[in-house]
Amino acid sequence: MRTRMVLAAAATAALLAGCDDDGTATSGSPTTSAASTLADATPRPTPEDAQPKRAKPSGDAGLTVTDIRIGHQPGFDRVVYDLGGVGVPGWIVQYADRAVQDGSGTIIDVAGRSILEVQITGSAYPFDSGATPYAGPDPATDPSAPAVAGVYRSNVFEGTTQSFIGVHADRPPFSVTTLTNPTRLVIDIATP
Repeated sequence: MRTRMVLAAAATAALLAGCDDDGTATSGSPTTSAASTLADATPRPTPEDAQPKRAKPSGDAGLTVTDIRIGHQPGFDRVVYDLGGVGVPGWIVQYADRAVQDGSGTIIDVAGRSILEVQITGSAYPFDSGATPYAGPDPATDPSAPAVAGVYRSNVFEGTTQSFIGVHADRPPFSVTTLTNPTRLVIDIATP
């Protein structure tokens, strides 16, 4: 119990240290390379479970993925989806047996032992959000992140952006959070 209290206090202090005066989370200098060092270095606890994660978008959400970044933190690898537009994204993130593209039914060949499907709800086409869409490598990779085999992008279909993360391990624990200023969806995947 005492260990959990210490961890909770440390996490709270770390989150407060990474906030602006208005209490919103911040990052360092923005990066544009998918394989760059992550600016989102806010310490977080290691993910604890592999259960599906869900959250609803804000009512005004109209977001487009503008960048995908991958990096390593102690105890986990991090995938960050930078988002342009308005609102707060929702998500459905869960392990899948196959990577099947929404709309077309096309099977996507994803590297790794496990496939983590990421659905970003509250998405918009770039011409609706006014944001320049991600145009980087597909898949995005970073050799410094041992858990992530690659991040595979997909297009927006019916208000949802679908992406797949190839994971080298057999369905490790993961967590999902959002950050603001700028808006980001962050997925942390536990490393052995």
